[in-house]
Amino acid sequence: MPPDHASATTAAPEQGWETLRRFIPYLWPKHEPALRARVVIALLLVLAAKAAVLLMPFAYKAAIDRMTPGFEPGVMIAVALVVAYAGARFGGVLFDNMRNAIFELVGQDAGRRLSVEVFSQLHRLSLRYHLERRTGALTKIVERGTKSIDTMLYFLLFNIGPTIFELSAVCLIFFFKFGWGLVAATLFAIACYIRFTRKVTEWRTKMRRAMVEYDTRAAARAVDSLLNYETVKYFSAEARETANYGQAVEDYARAATKNESSLALLNVGQSLITNLMMAGAMGYSVYGWSKGWYSPGDVVFINTILSQLFRPLDMLGMVYREIRQGLIDMEAMFRLVDTPAEVTDAPDAKPLAVTGGLVRFEDVTFHYDPERPILKGIDLSIRPGGTLAVVGPSGAGKSTLARILYRFYDISGGRVTIDGQDIAHVTQESLRRAIGIVPQDTVLFNDTIGYNIGYGREGATRNEIEAAAQGAAIHDFILSLPHGYETKVGERGLKLSGGEKQRVAIARSLLKNPPILILDEATSALDSRTEADIQATLRGVEQGRTTIVIAHRLSTIVHADEIVVLEAGRIAERGSHAELMARDGLYAEMWMRQASEAEEKDKEAA
Repeated sequence: MPPDHASATTAAPEQGWETLRRFIPYLWPKHEPALRARVVIALLLVLAAKAAVLLMPFAYKAAIDRMTPGFEPGVMIAVALVVAYAGARFGGVLFDNMRNAIFELVGQDAGRRLSVEVFSQLHRLSLRYHLERRTGALTKIVERGTKSIDTMLYFLLFNIGPTIFELSAVCLIFFFKFGWGLVAATLFAIACYIRFTRKVTEWRTKMRRAMVEYDTRAAARAVDSLLNYETVKYFSAEARETANYGQAVEDYARAATKNESSLALLNVGQSLITNLMMAGAMGYSVYGWSKGWYSPGDVVFINTILSQLFRPLDMLGMVYREIRQGLIDMEAMFRLVDTPAEVTDAPDAKPLAVTGGLVRFEDVTFHYDPERPILKGIDLSIRPGGTLAVVGPSGAGKSTLARILYRFYDISGGRVTIDGQDIAHVTQESLRRAIGIVPQDTVLFNDTIGYNIGYGREGATRNEIEAAAQGAAIHDFILSLPHGYETKVGERGLKLSGGEKQRVAIARSLLKNPPILILDEATSALDSRTEADIQATLRGVEQGRTTIVIAHRLSTIVHADEIVVLEAGRIAERGSHAELMARDGLYAEMWMRQASEAEEKDKEAA
């Protein structure tokens, strides 16, 4: 069995640099010069905003000096400098917002491309993967991974990079105006700040990872329960499901509380380091003023420029945490992208060319688990335009034949051909376009009835959709609904009865008009009267098509050219209805049992 991909958030993370390497193409997309230009303009605006911010302390210092005794008085000059200070502050805000507006399209486009890539990958993955997934956990992984793109872009480009630029500029300014002492003190304080932030954030990351895992479990539990709400009600399990969900939310709340409590330690430690640095720098500048080394404006200048420098550093813990979390979320989503598809097209795969519709199963063996084989050397041949019926007890492998023909799974041995072409060497898309199916369990999109029928063939007209509905004996029912073909069917088609959903599935296959047709218990959910109508329709549909009928009720397949009885993964009997009845074997026994059950039901009804 493949690994449980739903729990991807607990898997060992990839190297951070590897994740960043895969992330860069979304920041700098190929063949998108307009988006690249936006990145460049946004970075230039970042530099402009930082330049404006760095000019503010100079204007502030000059204004203070003009108001200090001993300096040449000049009220208008002081006012002008104050205005320049305000203008620099406004310029910083203006450039930042212009940067955000210009860059927004880059972030949105990156998120769009990544989400489309993941969505496409999920549809490429095998049926086995989707049978084992947990929808709630999967959607959480995709949601968080897509959002992390925008987070990573913003913090890396507009926080980490500009802060490094600003720190370098401040060190140069301090060196030329105040000497190495203040530069060394500033670098030491920032080194302590970064080291403390990194250590604490690494410690908190474990808590954050656990919190995310509990959040994923809670979402998975909620979605799983809601998707199966009918089963919950069948067994009066509302309280049980509520308790299970409550436990999942309680685990998340406990982890979230630990995570947020640890944030207090981070904030207090950061504040202690920054305030010690500020106190030391201010004490040094005041001492220099008392010695006549610095003017009052210099004291204000140092205070202002350090305040501006520590403002983005105050966010460093949050930024570092978000970047680390973004890497974790992106790693989980990249693991989805990297998940190998179990069934893939062969390198030399060509489109399937259906000339007649001859289907052959040649010594086919198959297993879901190597220790539990399902099919054991199946040999079948369905002539072009012929009808093969497959019957047998539950678990005999009847529906597995349909899944193999659709190539949802690759077989363990033997081969399956259509008109002499091995289905393992044709493209999956062309193979599935040539086959139509009416499944036993029909799941519909949460859209209109018209949309669900029209899904059988892209671009179908309204007249063609209605004609298919008439063929499936559902047209009159649809017209009786208040909104007709625009009626919403609800999630998974739950607003329709089982028989109504099955008729929609039949109409959808009629619209597809495939040369090969699979009827997998196609009338199992219909009443006797509707079943008779549908059977007449299906027999008309079978004409000229190669048809495989998987049935439980033997009365629906007496017309088949050949009937195959499967038992324990092997062909126990084969022949026409008359031949099998004359043989008085397993098929005849099944027929007599069903006939007896039908008589008992008739007596009870009478």
